[in-house]
Amino acid sequence: MGDKLANILEPLAAWFRSLGVPELIVHWGHPVMMGIVVLLMGSVTAYMGWRSRFATDPEVVSKTRASHTQLAPWVFLFVALGYTGGVLSLVMQNHSLLSSGHFWTGTGALGLMAVSAITPFIGFGGEKKEAYRAFHAYLGAVVAIVFIAHGILGLKLGLSL
Repeated sequence: MGDKLANILEPLAAWFRSLGVPELIVHWGHPVMMGIVVLLMGSVTAYMGWRSRFATDPEVVSKTRASHTQLAPWVFLFVALGYTGGVLSLVMQNHSLLSSGHFWTGTGALGLMAVSAITPFIGFGGEKKEAYRAFHAYLGAVVAIVFIAHGILGLKLGLSL
């Protein structure tokens, strides 16, 4: 399966290799950019989401919820694009795709983020609104934990290549 995916992506990887992208960027570009997205944007987005749950001032709740709602789609988009870039980077470096825990935690985190992203559309307006909000919040916390493991495995992978 991993070899099939690598074979599908190889023409694109070959094209990027032909551009003469420095090895340093091919090797460490994904982790640096994803570190910015996950650590900065993701942390602020998570903070705003949790702050809106615990704040007692209605104005603070409204502002932090709005910030969370505005930032979260961008975080998801950049994580999805970064996931794609990370997979392509592995293909460019001739590394097996499915043999890495980093690949699997990235796949899991992206999948969990997708579930979390659709939760507001399913139930935030219904009669079980608070249950859906709680599910969304705790699933987001699980995503954060998965991203911590993902970063550790990614650093291990990056140092081994």
